[in-house]
Amino acid sequence: MEWTLEVITVPVSDVDRAKAFYADQVGFKVDLDTEVAPGIRIVQLTPPGSRCSVALITGMPTPPGAPEPAAPGSLRGAQLCVTDIEAARAELVSRGVDVSPVLHVGPQGWAEGRSETEWNSFMHFTDPDGNSWNVQEAPAPLSER
Repeated sequence: MEWTLEVITVPVSDVDRAKAFYADQVGFKVDLDTEVAPGIRIVQLTPPGSRCSVALITGMPTPPGAPEPAAPGSLRGAQLCVTDIEAARAELVSRGVDVSPVLHVGPQGWAEGRSETEWNSFMHFTDPDGNSWNVQEAPAPLSER
């Protein structure tokens, strides 16, 4: 049996503000914006090229036995991957996202700049509620090299 990660709920305080941030600034595609029942709204957005989406939800009751929803801004460490971190950073900056410099892990800890080794170049940003995202440079698939 395959288990696929398809949706991550991002806890936000203002769905419209978050939708604008993820769609207009980060560049995610809006897949769905609907009120599934009175007062229950779901906005689903997908990063370009991803099968996994994010969901911004308001008014959803907690299912019996499930934990209470996370507080707005409490998402930490969600990670996106790109094949050109410098181009991705330039795009985010051009869209007004406050993003860290490109960083890599070296002998002394974090250092600025792209790494010479694969899988070791990162940048970070937060949404208006403080949910934090890591962006990692991943090698292009072999078919694209």
